[in-house]
Amino acid sequence: MNDDQLLRYSRQIMLPQVDALGQQKLLDSTALIVGMGGLGSPIAMYLAAAGVGHLILADFDKVDLTNLQRQIIHGTDDIGKLKVDSAFETLQQINPEITVTRFTQQLDTDNLNDLVPQVDIVIDGCDNFATRFAVNHACVKHHKPLVSGAAIRFEGQVSVFPNTGKDLPCYQCLYKDEGEEEQTCSENGVLAPLVGMIGSIQAIEAIKVLLNIGEPLAGKLMLIDALSMEIRTLKLKKDPACSVCS
Repeated sequence: MNDDQLLRYSRQIMLPQVDALGQQKLLDSTALIVGMGGLGSPIAMYLAAAGVGHLILADFDKVDLTNLQRQIIHGTDDIGKLKVDSAFETLQQINPEITVTRFTQQLDTDNLNDLVPQVDIVIDGCDNFATRFAVNHACVKHHKPLVSGAAIRFEGQVSVFPNTGKDLPCYQCLYKDEGEEEQTCSENGVLAPLVGMIGSIQAIEAIKVLLNIGEPLAGKLMLIDALSMEIRTLKLKKDPACSVCS
């Protein structure tokens, strides 16, 4: 690291769990962020600020006026732009030293099998089960850790799936093939700061996994009710009949 980097990341380097070696590890890491919406916005902004050296942003959608209530990486002037382009501009302002790659194709089995082996971690901030299942399948296949989050109305959840082959569940163990009834923000609404809260937790979990520090939410599901501000953590078990990881 050069002098500017030592100064930029000084408050993080002070942490004994991170120090200079950990910061260098972050700078050498690559993360795939799926979705540049309400969750992807804080995930990308905090990972960029923290110095994760290469971020791959995957989203084929464009910025819409209805996005601006919660997708804080975009602004009014970005309406009509591809979300990854708008996000790229914001991240360049936050930290011009990192590398940001924009991926604008809709994710499927083929391109995920190309992307996932290139990264150290995948953080999923998308809003549909089809993509979540496809991302999980690729992460299990290539033994890449997955940080999953979701938010709707006043409720959110976060979990980490290490996909190391050990006796820990994958995302599909939690939701099976059919998933739950599809729920979207456009149909059910979502409180703006909630996605920031969930996305920030996902960013923390990603850094913990990359640095191998603390106790990530592996084999656990954190549930947050913003109305009561109650936080519960449930233990998850591996499904011995899971079609993906068993």
